[in-house]
Amino acid sequence: MIRSEDVPRLAALDVIASMQPIHATSDYPMADRYWGERARYAYNARLQIDQGARVAFGSDSPVEPFEPLKGIHAAVTRCRADGSPSREGWYPQARLSIEEAVRGYTQGAAYAAGMESRLGKLAVGYLADLVAFDRDIFQIDPHELLQVRVVGTLIGGVWHYTDGIQPLAHA
Repeated sequence: MIRSEDVPRLAALDVIASMQPIHATSDYPMADRYWGERARYAYNARLQIDQGARVAFGSDSPVEPFEPLKGIHAAVTRCRADGSPSREGWYPQARLSIEEAVRGYTQGAAYAAGMESRLGKLAVGYLADLVAFDRDIFQIDPHELLQVRVVGTLIGGVWHYTDGIQPLAHA
C-alpha cells in the first residue's frame, strides 16, 4: 500500500514499482477488512502507470502461482478465478488493459533486470523468447484469459515445448 501523497513519488524518483497483480485478487478481503478505504492505494499499478512510473510485474512464486496468465487476468479483471468479488472487479478503476499488463510482465520485468536491450520485446537483436497461445489474448474478453492454453514456448530462438503447433524449420 502507498500513501495517497506518495503516489507521484515513484515516477518522480525513477523508482521501479515491482508488483504482483495477483496479490490484489488474493488479498482483497484482508485489505478491505484491515485497511478500509486506504485499500484503494494497495496493489494498484494503475496509479503508478498513470503517473509515468516504470512497473515490473512478477508472480511472487511460490507464494502465488507461477503462470503469468493468472497475473495478467488479475491485472485486467481485478477478479479471482471464480469471478469474485464481482464481474467489475475489486476497485475496477485500477484495472489495466491487456497491453499494459503484458508490458509489465515483459518490458517492465526486463528493465528491472537490467536486460531491456536484450529482453522484453520481439525485435531484431533481442533474444527470441516467446509463448504461443491457442488464441489471441488481445482479442478476447479478459474474463476468458484463464481458459487460454499455452501451445508453444520458444527460448533463445529454440522451441522447447509445442502442443498443436508445427514450428517452422530453420532454412
